Amino acid sequence: MKSNEQNSVYDPRGVIRFDTTPTSQRKKILNGLRLGVLDNSKWNANKILRGAVQALSEDITFSAVNYYVKHSFSKDAAPELIEKIAAECDIVLTAIGDCGSCCSACIRDSIALEKLGIPSAAIITTEFVRETELTRQAVGMKALEPVVIAHPVSSITDDEVLQRVAQVRIQAQEVWLGTKDPLPIRVDLN
Repeated sequence: MKSNEQNSVYDPRGVIRFDTTPTSQRKKILNGLRLGVLDNSKWNANKILRGAVQALSEDITFSAVNYYVKHSFSKDAAPELIEKIAAECDIVLTAIGDCGSCCSACIRDSIALEKLGIPSAAIITTEFVRETELTRQAVGMKALEPVVIAHPVSSITDDEVLQRVAQVRIQAQEVWLGTKDPLPIRVDLN
């Protein structure tokens, strides 16, 4: 090889690019809105969601509260269900993400609703913040902030349910209003 020749070296890792989709417009007030509650049929999700609605109703006068259930916590809600929720609700609360697959499904459900203009608060537990971060980035909505409650959920007492409900009461309002502090991002895939 001659000394003036150049060699090309290619990086086999490539470049990872993600689209960034903004969240829906946050609400200025919560009174008078229609609340959608999406239960993913996970153990204790119903107790936490119903308790959260009761607690939120002490602060907010909802014009309606609509309940929906998806029968597999590890799958995304059917597109027809997401469209129905978006047509019937102004804001959504969904739960519960306390394992890997149910956590990512809750976040993807929230992102689907956000893309339809519905602010959505997905409840996840502290043990799955990292998975939530990765799902938000991979699906392209890094700015979606979840409601983070103490882990575990499936094996807790009624008193512990009330503790989780108190965490939801504050954070869900912050998510819908856009005042919740962002979770620290540990890994940025962009």
